[in-house]
Amino acid sequence: MNRKIIVFISFLLISLSITAQKPLKLSSNQIYERIQKLNFLGSALYIAAHPDDENTRLIAYLANHKKARTGYLSLTRGDGGQNLIGPEIRELLGVIRTQELLAARGVDGGEQYFSRANDFGYSKHPDETLKIWDKDKVLSDIVWTIRSFKPDVIINRFDHRTPGTTHGHHTTSAMLSVDAFDLANDKTKYKSQLKFTEPWQPYRLFFNTSWWFYGSKENFAKADKSKMLNFDIGAYYPLKGLSNNELASIASSQHLCQGFGRLTTRGSQEEYVEFLKGDFPSDKKDIFSGINTTWTRVPGGKEIGDILINIENNFDFLKPSRHIPELMKAYNMLKLLENEHWRKIKLEELRVIIEACTGLYLEASSTSSNATLNSEVKINFEALNRSDVPIQLISIEIKPQEKLLLKKINLDANIKKNFSETIRINHMRYSTPYWLEKAWGLGMYKVSDQTEIGNPESKRPVIVCYNLLINGVPISFMKSVVFRYSQRDKGEIYEPFEIVPEVTTKLKNKVLIFAEKDAQEVKVEVKAGKDNLNGFAKIEVPKGWKVTPKQINFSIKQKGDVQIMNFMVSPTSSESEGYIKAIAEVNGKTYDKELVEINYSHIPKQTVLLPSSAKVVRLNIKKEGNHIGYIQGSGDAVPESLKQIGYKITEISLNEINDKNLSKFDAIVVGIRAYNTKKELQYKQKFLLNYVKNGGNMIVQYNTNRRVDVKAPYELKLSRDRVTDENAKVTLLAKDHKVLQYPNKISAQDFEGWVQERGLYFPNYWSKEYVPILSMNDKGETPKKGSLLVAKYGKGNYIYTGVSFFRELPAGVSGAYKLFANLIAL
Repeated sequence: MNRKIIVFISFLLISLSITAQKPLKLSSNQIYERIQKLNFLGSALYIAAHPDDENTRLIAYLANHKKARTGYLSLTRGDGGQNLIGPEIRELLGVIRTQELLAARGVDGGEQYFSRANDFGYSKHPDETLKIWDKDKVLSDIVWTIRSFKPDVIINRFDHRTPGTTHGHHTTSAMLSVDAFDLANDKTKYKSQLKFTEPWQPYRLFFNTSWWFYGSKENFAKADKSKMLNFDIGAYYPLKGLSNNELASIASSQHLCQGFGRLTTRGSQEEYVEFLKGDFPSDKKDIFSGINTTWTRVPGGKEIGDILINIENNFDFLKPSRHIPELMKAYNMLKLLENEHWRKIKLEELRVIIEACTGLYLEASSTSSNATLNSEVKINFEALNRSDVPIQLISIEIKPQEKLLLKKINLDANIKKNFSETIRINHMRYSTPYWLEKAWGLGMYKVSDQTEIGNPESKRPVIVCYNLLINGVPISFMKSVVFRYSQRDKGEIYEPFEIVPEVTTKLKNKVLIFAEKDAQEVKVEVKAGKDNLNGFAKIEVPKGWKVTPKQINFSIKQKGDVQIMNFMVSPTSSESEGYIKAIAEVNGKTYDKELVEINYSHIPKQTVLLPSSAKVVRLNIKKEGNHIGYIQGSGDAVPESLKQIGYKITEISLNEINDKNLSKFDAIVVGIRAYNTKKELQYKQKFLLNYVKNGGNMIVQYNTNRRVDVKAPYELKLSRDRVTDENAKVTLLAKDHKVLQYPNKISAQDFEGWVQERGLYFPNYWSKEYVPILSMNDKGETPKKGSLLVAKYGKGNYIYTGVSFFRELPAGVSGAYKLFANLIAL
């Protein structure tokens, strides 16, 4: 039973408000809404593949109108997407999108879960998806979430019956959900999970259908709806001053890195779900009809429900603390409830309500944002009772140190109590996303602790438990230690308190291209996690490569300071590639992690530890042209990659685009999605085309096909054509074209070793002035010839390419470098 309690706590931490953000401060309206939710004992689980797949309208409706406990299981963290707000891609993008999902759930009232599946990029069919994902592990994770969350109803975002019509991840999420619906209650399946939870059978399974899945509103109007439920999700919430669809729009707008910021909508709006499995509901307007969602659902619940429903019916908005005697009575009764699942959930919900009704403010804040193992850190405690309810602070426990501070002091009305304690940081894991602690594969993350699987983020390293007596009843509240400070231009700021290594290293460039046999200087940045740090740094190199000196000593006086060491790395004489690793040693202990901090205003600051390594490539490459002007779009690392092979890169702002400024460049390169993200660029197009007309060379990288005009000199139409298989065969259509011959001869071998995809959003129509250079296609599809188009325009060349150079160059793909060098050389 103890193990089952552990897993319940790990799932409940998501809704406990012990995350490292601003403390929860509920108004009377919000307290009342929490009491309404407390009196509903029903749950729904929504399942899809990625962040931003979820229907926030339906999640918000279930969580706020029906008052159901509502979860969203996203099989992936969206690691394979693009990033509109910064340079982070792959696993770091997954960290951002995880936090954006948590922000969305904070708005729409849902909870967030994940599987171990890694978003490896776009997939056209479930067969392709399941060649890369481990089907059994992903299925087990869905079963685990169902068994732990125990939903009454499951709703799939996508249709399991239509493989090949949408993203392969989408259909796979639905197919596996259909399987898991039955497997979750089979005690012979995934038996190791039953050490921590029990089998569970949801009552019914739905598919969240709409006209979109039928191709048009007209087709949907004609569709057989006998197995469909529909309800108006445009409900208005007077206590919020918002309609449900407004709330959903705000939630969806949290996905900023995907460009989901949008206008709010309101008014009546029908939502449909199609019944797939289980017990058909008796009321086609109520997804929970026929399911007991009252306190009578659990033995001993009726008496508790009588108390709490009476509070709901007679709630005092002006003085919520008036309800504390009855709330504490219900709390004592709830602790004795036999049903472990609902006891845990409702106890935590009730704690939040009690805390809010008393105006209780409890905080534990560190004097620094991080600390190292075996170091000491000062924690400031604040306790304030903003009501006339008698409250006594008995003790404070600091976990996992198990340090107990006895207090036994009265928290008199509105009299703040402040005190501090210095603790030693022992026996803790470093702060980093738990799914990134072990080396991961293309399709799956590795997580061995069953109780961590599904959690949206790592458990906080230091938790403070305030043990109180409220109205004579013992009750405890857990708070994560935070770092709280202020800035004059931003005000009060909360950040997570983190545990970091004594020292971290960083190689600035994650890919180092050696275009010549000469040695290159490689800088290693050493960062101190504590004061007075002494040791040495070194670089490990692949066989056949050399590094001098073998090691360099460092001495750093102040925590957070950085010392840069310069090493000379010599490549092999022939083409080769491998990885170098930056290592620091302090007092005989080695450290090989890089500390990455992600800090955007719409999500909490994130601390990530990654291997401190870089790919090195010895590449025989020829170049012509030197000075490149780069116009950034949504953000990519192509400029840094081009610098690696000796180009001089000047990034051009929009207001610098004019005839005079452009003439000095050998080529102009336009970054990914520039025409999508910088609408003003279309007004500068005349200067760019003049540059080409006068003999310049312009390379435009991919844009999405939605509501965009790239203002090309000749007609071309963007499409959703893409090739997702990075190993798909590439045919050279224009073998004698200069772009395949000079200064590097391009062959089929140059398309080996590519990552994630070949390219995306290719044009599917172009005028005769363009020469298609390459042809490629995924299995079972027609050849796509629009990946690389070259047109003469005046004296120069206009090039449009959907080839994913923005992925291949930062990954150190040799053939991609050679091909891009040829584009520049035109």
